[in-house]
Amino acid sequence: MAAGRFTVHSDRMSDDGRGGRYYWCTRHHRVETDADVCPAKHVLGPYASAADAENALQQVRERNEAWEAEDARWAGEDR
Repeated sequence: MAAGRFTVHSDRMSDDGRGGRYYWCTRHHRVETDADVCPAKHVLGPYASAADAENALQQVRERNEAWEAEDARWAGEDR
């Protein structure tokens, strides 16, 4: 590295003010970006792509089903 320069690490979920994030709005049923995002209580995300945001509800359903099945197994129920 050049003198005076250092490596900067950022994580995808940080709120650094830069664009490139997509959200699924549960109020308007559409993908939104940083430029037009609704309040946090109405959105899922951020996601790295519009396609990921568009599939947010399916991902939520799949995770809920997996968690419910795991809860049932843990409780000794057969599903």
